Amino acid sequence: MEQSVHRHARAGSANLPVVHRDATTLNELIDNSCRRYGDLPALGMALEKPLTYRVLHGQILSLARLLRRYGVGHGCRVAILAENSHRWGLVYLAVVRLGGIAVPILPDLPEADVHHILGEMECQALFLSQRQAEKVYDLEKRPPLLVSLDDFRDETGILELRPFSSLLAEAGETGGGKEDEDPFPEVVGNDLASILYTSGTSGFSKAVMLSHANLCANACCTARIIDLEPGSVFLSVLPISHTYEFTVGFILPLLKGCCIFYAGKAPTPAVLQKVCARQRPHAMLVVPLILEKIYKKRVLPAIEKSRALSFCCRFRMGRRMVFRRIGRRLLEFFGGRLWIMGIGGASLNPEVERFLRDAGFPFIVGYGLTECAPLIAAGPPGDPSVVHGSTGRPIPGVEVRIHEPDPETGIGEIQVRGPNVMQGYWGDPEATDQTFTEDGWLRTGDLGLLDGHGNLHIRGRSKSVIVMANGENIYPEAIEHRLNSYPFVLESLVVENRGMLEAWVYPDYDFIDAETKGQSRQQRYAHVSSLLDRMRVEVNGQLASSSRLSRVLERREPFIKTATHKIKRYLYSADAMP
Repeated sequence: MEQSVHRHARAGSANLPVVHRDATTLNELIDNSCRRYGDLPALGMALEKPLTYRVLHGQILSLARLLRRYGVGHGCRVAILAENSHRWGLVYLAVVRLGGIAVPILPDLPEADVHHILGEMECQALFLSQRQAEKVYDLEKRPPLLVSLDDFRDETGILELRPFSSLLAEAGETGGGKEDEDPFPEVVGNDLASILYTSGTSGFSKAVMLSHANLCANACCTARIIDLEPGSVFLSVLPISHTYEFTVGFILPLLKGCCIFYAGKAPTPAVLQKVCARQRPHAMLVVPLILEKIYKKRVLPAIEKSRALSFCCRFRMGRRMVFRRIGRRLLEFFGGRLWIMGIGGASLNPEVERFLRDAGFPFIVGYGLTECAPLIAAGPPGDPSVVHGSTGRPIPGVEVRIHEPDPETGIGEIQVRGPNVMQGYWGDPEATDQTFTEDGWLRTGDLGLLDGHGNLHIRGRSKSVIVMANGENIYPEAIEHRLNSYPFVLESLVVENRGMLEAWVYPDYDFIDAETKGQSRQQRYAHVSSLLDRMRVEVNGQLASSSRLSRVLERREPFIKTATHKIKRYLYSADAMP
C-alpha cells in the first residue's frame, strides 16, 4: 500500500541560521565549543558559580586520564546512577573521551531494575549519589571502581566509595601534559557513546545503543530549529539520564555555547519560582505534567475566583485578552526572559496547549524516542503552519513516513529514518530485526498521521489502541485528555472491559478536601462519586457513540509511570480495576 512520507523541505532551510560543520563525535563537539566559548560559563548548579568551558574541558581531559589508569578504555562501560549535577555531565564526557560507553541509569528505577542493568552491563566503574547507594548494597558483583558524585561516605562499611572531589583532585595532580603527548584512543562517529535502558509504557525494557554520530546528528539538527545564542542560560529540571534531557538539554546547549544550570531539586512550583528568579533562563525543557499542574492549580483557579475574568473567558476575544495577561505573569514566573520552552516526553493536553497559544507563551512541542536519540519532530518555533495538536514537522535530516495509512483517517504506524536512529538493542539481535523494516526504517510502534503542511499528529501507541467488537479503533489517550482537563482529576486511564470502555481516575485529593471540608467520610465518598458520574455524562456528550464510557471509577493511588510521566499501561487491565 502507498505510504505517506515527509522530508524536511529544503526551501525552508534558506532562512535557518548558519551552522558550522557538524561534529561527528561528542569529543569533537566539546573541543569545538571550548575553542569558541572558552571563557563563557558552561555548567553549574543553580544559585552557584558555574564552570567555564575552558575549565570544564580541562577537567574532562584530566578525569579521562585518571579513569584510564583505573582500567576504563575503549569499549568499557561505566554506569552513572545519580540525580542531575554538573559532575554527572563531567563524568559522561570523560568516559566517552576514552572511547568508553556511558550507561545512564534513571534515578527513579527500583532496586531490581538497577541490579539487572548493572549485572548485564558488567561495568568497569559506577558513579552514584547518596540517595542511590542503598540500591547497590545487595548487588552480587560490584564494579571495581565506586565513586560517590556528591562525596557521600558510606558509614555502614558496605560500599568502598571514592568521593568525587578526591578523585578530581587526584586527576588534577596526575593529569598534566598535553594531549598530543599522551593521546587518547581514536574515537569515531560509529563508536558507541551510550547504552540506555528504555522505561516505556509497554513493559519490556530494552538496552538502546546510541553512537556518537547518533547523538551529534540529533543535537546538530535540533540546533537548526532552536537557535540559541552563546551565553544563553539553559535551566535543567528533567533527568539528564533520559535521552530527551541529555541531547536537547545538555549536548545542544553545549554545542551552542550556553550555560546549563541544574535545579538540584524536584521541579515543584516553589522550587521553579526561586531558581528562575535567580537564573532567569532563556530555555528549558519540561514534560507536560509540569505545565498542566500550573494550568490547573494556578491559572484556572485565578479565573474561576474572578467574575470579571470568568465572564470575559466566555468570548474568544475576551479569553485571548485574559490569557495574554496571564501569559505575561507566567513568563515572569519563569524569570522574565524565557525564549523557548520545549515540551515533550508525553502528549500535551490540548486544552493546556490552547491556553499556551492564546497566552503567547514561547513553547515548542516535540516528539521522539530513545531509539532516535531522541528527537524526531518539533516546530519550527513561530511557524504559523504548525497546527494545534501536532508535534510540528520532522527536524532537518530526519525522514518520517506513515506505514499503511487508513484510507479514511490517514492514521498508520509512524516509521523513521535518519542519522539519529540507533544501532540496535544491546544483546538482542532478534528485537533489533523486528524493530526495523526490510528497507531500513525504524518502526516506532506509535500511530499518527501527516497533514498537508507536513505536521506530525500522534494518535497513541499501537499497543494502546482498543479494538471494539464492531471493529472500531479507540485511541484511549484522546479520551484521557478530556478527563484530565477536569480540575479534580490528576490522571486517568481508559481500558476495555467485556466489550465496554471504562475509565480509572486518580483524583486530586487536595481539591477534594477543599470542597468537602467538615464533611463525613460517607459524604465525601458521595461527593467524589457524583463528580465522576457528572464528568462521565459530560465527556460522553463530546464523544462518538463508540467511544463513550460505561463507567468511571475512582483509583486511590497514583499510577506507576515512566521517567517522563507516562503511565505504564501494561501494568493495568480491566481485571485489575477496583
